Amino acid sequence: MSFINKKYTLNKRQETLDYKDIDSLKKYINEQGKILSRRLTGLNTKEQKKITKYIKRARVLALLPFLNKD
Repeated sequence: MSFINKKYTLNKRQETLDYKDIDSLKKYINEQGKILSRRLTGLNTKEQKKITKYIKRARVLALLPFLNKD
């Protein structure tokens, strides 16, 4: 299993990230449904906690699956 070193950034000029924006949240989840680490995403601590909170909220509201069984 090889990881591609992608660096994701949350720009202040872009639209604000929300738990309802599923397409942009999927960038921070791998193919198994796990949340990517800070080391892989390149986000700082504050941004990573915000992303994690939004992903978990979307999972509880059934907007994102907890596991991808493919």
